[in-house]
Amino acid sequence: MRAAVAVVAALAVLGLVGCFWYASLVPGTYDMAAMGYADYGGGTPVEHDHTAGMSVADLKGPSGTPDVAVTLTAREEGAKYTLNGTTPGPEIRAEQGQLIQVTLVNESVPDGVTLHWHGVDVPNGEDGVAGITQDAVPRGRSFVYRFVARAAGTYWYHSHQVSHEQVKNGLFGALVITPRGSRTADQVALVHTYEGKRTVNGVPGTSGMSSTHLRVINTDAGPIRIWVSGTTFQVAAIDGHDVNEPPSVADRAVLVTAGARVDLRLAGPGRVDVGGGAAVTATGISPVPLPAETVDFLAYGKNAPLGFDPSRADRDFRYDIGRRFGFLDGRPGMWWTVNGHLFPDVPMFMVRTGDVVRMTLHNGSGEVHPMHLHGHHVVVLSRNGVAAGGSPWWVDSLDVNDGETYEIAFVADNPGIWADHCHNLEHVPEGLVVHLAYAGVRSSFQVGGPTGNTPE
Repeated sequence: MRAAVAVVAALAVLGLVGCFWYASLVPGTYDMAAMGYADYGGGTPVEHDHTAGMSVADLKGPSGTPDVAVTLTAREEGAKYTLNGTTPGPEIRAEQGQLIQVTLVNESVPDGVTLHWHGVDVPNGEDGVAGITQDAVPRGRSFVYRFVARAAGTYWYHSHQVSHEQVKNGLFGALVITPRGSRTADQVALVHTYEGKRTVNGVPGTSGMSSTHLRVINTDAGPIRIWVSGTTFQVAAIDGHDVNEPPSVADRAVLVTAGARVDLRLAGPGRVDVGGGAAVTATGISPVPLPAETVDFLAYGKNAPLGFDPSRADRDFRYDIGRRFGFLDGRPGMWWTVNGHLFPDVPMFMVRTGDVVRMTLHNGSGEVHPMHLHGHHVVVLSRNGVAAGGSPWWVDSLDVNDGETYEIAFVADNPGIWADHCHNLEHVPEGLVVHLAYAGVRSSFQVGGPTGNTPE
C-alpha cells in the first residue's frame, strides 16, 4: 500500500513538473506583440489586436536626399565581427536636423544582422530589432535605415540580432550628433572589452587626448566607473541630454552603466581613466586612484521644468525584477522574472499616443541591471523614495542595483512596439525583456522561423 502511494505521489509530482515544462515552451515562430499579457497601468484598457492596425514597417524615416550617407558592411572575421573591416565600426557624425541614411550590407555574418540606434528616438521601423521592427539581414542582402538627427548628443549603434554575441564580438560603433553650426572640438572614447582586455576605441592601454570635451560610451555588459586626474570637470550631458547648469567636480568618480553615455568637459589638460588599465590622457598627467565617492545624478545640476506633469499620469506601470527557479522554453534553471512571471508570460505595457506614463522599477533579483527602453528617454523622479532635486536626469539606460527602486516618467510620443530590457545582453535570452506597445500598432515580423530572427 505504501509503495502504491509513493508511486502515485511520484507520478503526481512528475505530472506537475511536466505541466510547467510544457507551459514554458516557446513556439518556433511567434509574434512578439502577441506574447504575454496586456498591462494597462491602471488606465483605460486599449485595443490589443496584434493582427490589425498600422504596421511598424510603415513607421519609417522621411524620403529625400540624405545629408549624411554611410554604407556599413558587416563581416565575420574569425572570432570577431567587423563593420567596414574594423571594430568598433566607423564613427558616424551628423549635425542636428540632418537626414541620415545608413545602408547595412551583410557580407558574411551567418546569423544575419541589424543595426539599432541606441539612444536615438527613431521611428519604430528604423529601430533595428530583428523580429519586431524588421527581419535580420541575411548574408548577401542589405537594408537601408533613414532618420533625422533630431536631438544633438552622444549615441551609438549596434546589432540587435543575437545581440548578446554580436555586440560582445564587435558589431557596434559611435554615433555623434552635434548642434547645428557647432564647431566645438570633441573626442569620442568608446569603451569595450575584447576577450578580457578593456579598450578605448578598440585600443588597449592609454590613448592620447586631443580635446577637453570627451564623449564616453560604455558598450560593455556592465557598469564602469570613470574618473579624472589633473583637473576639475563637469558632467555636461547624460545619454545625449544636456545637464542643466552642471557644477565643477573634483575627486569624484562617474558611473556609466551598460549602454549609457556621459559627456565630460574638463577645465584643462587631464587624464580620464575608464578602468581595466585603459585611459585617455594628455601628456604628462599622472593618474590618481579611483575616488571613493561617485557623482550622484539625482542631485547634480540645477532643477528645470520637465515639459509635462508626471503627477497627472495616464498609466502607472510596475517593472519588478526578480529571479527564481523554473522552466524557460523547456529548460530548467534560475531565470529572471518580471512582476513574478517568467518569459514569455510577461507584461506588455500598453499605451496610447500622448499618454503620460509613470513606471516604478524595482530590482530584487540579486544582481545589477542596466535597464534600456527603446524609442524614448525617461526622466528619473526618485530613487528609493528620495525625490530628484538636481537637473532633470533624462536617461535611456538606467543602472538599477539590487534592492533599489526608481520612479521614472515619460510621454508616450513615439508610436510603435518597443523593447524594454536589460542591457547586460546575456540577461535578455534568460528572460529579462518586456515591450511597450502602442494601441493601433502591429508588428509585421516574426521571431524565429525561416527568417532566423533572434532579437536578443
